[in-house]
Amino acid sequence: MSVTTSSAVLAPPQIVRVYVWEVPVRVTHWLIVLSIGVLSVTGLYIGHPFTAAAGRAGQHFVMGWIKVIHFWTAYVFIGAVAARVIWMFTGNKYAHWDKFIPVHRSRIHGIWQTVKFYLFALRKPPGFVGHNPIAGLAYVGVFGLYFLAITTGLMMHAASADVESPLRWFASLAPLVGGLQMARWLHHVVMWLLLGFAVHHVYSGTLMSTIEANATMESIFSGYKFVPPEDLEYSGYRFINRKGQIDE
Repeated sequence: MSVTTSSAVLAPPQIVRVYVWEVPVRVTHWLIVLSIGVLSVTGLYIGHPFTAAAGRAGQHFVMGWIKVIHFWTAYVFIGAVAARVIWMFTGNKYAHWDKFIPVHRSRIHGIWQTVKFYLFALRKPPGFVGHNPIAGLAYVGVFGLYFLAITTGLMMHAASADVESPLRWFASLAPLVGGLQMARWLHHVVMWLLLGFAVHHVYSGTLMSTIEANATMESIFSGYKFVPPEDLEYSGYRFINRKGQIDE
């Protein structure tokens, strides 16, 4: 007597290697990350000095050095943010400005589909290779915080700059936010908002990298993601048919 057994062999899903994040995107990303870290530590010390050196202040210059580090790191931050904004108009399609502000039908339609995934109404995300529409909109808010931090920081710095310095112009903007004290408060609040976003950013990136197994976290180092071919052809429509219904 012979026993015949059959088993279904599932073929592994096809994936393709896609160059998503170009060198300027990755470099500016890490410059922003590192500069925010340095600016946060030095900014907290400037606002609330938590250590002091014994002896005459002129022999140590602790606060002075902290301010120098803070100011020069701020210029690195400003340069990195400016470069990233420029790359929104000169980089590849994944870095383009329309991946942040949804102006195309597929991106607008993908907002609700992405929200449904976040609300556990979809088993898997729609399938955007770069930023999904919700992440893109979140980055608009983050860049708004960048610009607010830069502007308020320059306001405070300009107040003590030389009269001939072009930075003095920023001091004239202080009344628009309620004065230098309010500018300092906004600067401080923005720091905590950005630090809170950084925690969420790492968590969400790790989550999506695990769920989709597409090297989301690794891509910020290598630039490459591994995605199903249909994500390239029908971006954001992996689990949605042409009628917009879930294709189970």
